[in-house]
Amino acid sequence: MAVQTGRVTIPAGGSDKVELGGLGIVWKIAGAEAGGRFSVVHHPLAPRALAAPLHRHSREDEYSYVLEGTLGALLGDEVVTAGPGTWVFKPRDQWHTFWNAGDEPCEIVEIISPAGFEDFFRELAEVYATGEPDLVRFADACARYGVDMDPESVPGLCKRFGVTHPLA
Repeated sequence: MAVQTGRVTIPAGGSDKVELGGLGIVWKIAGAEAGGRFSVVHHPLAPRALAAPLHRHSREDEYSYVLEGTLGALLGDEVVTAGPGTWVFKPRDQWHTFWNAGDEPCEIVEIISPAGFEDFFRELAEVYATGEPDLVRFADACARYGVDMDPESVPGLCKRFGVTHPLA
């Protein structure tokens, strides 16, 4: 059965978006539009910005396609660097993080399967809305979305990869 979204195209500027300390989140396809099978978000990354602490998902896989710039990623123990046209697979249950490994903007499109985790980003925007993160709400959101997050990894990641993050 096909899911009817009512949209034939997704305009460049026609999506909700938020900026969180170097990580942009632009919602492109909500899970409800894809029958819960997947969702799509666009992540602009500022130069040398770490997107997130080391973390792992228990429910979904992420597939990141590099549009421009240089994406760095730590996938388990493996460090990868990816340029435009490259896909980076971040499977569920694998500790990982990613960052802009260059001095120019980096942009990726991320497919999340199954859908649902795109809403975590909406809650994350609320957690950071005041400028200071509400750590209780953050921990609650992580638990509800089945994400293990290691905020204490941020200073070491920033030093190791020469990047910045609001928690550093």
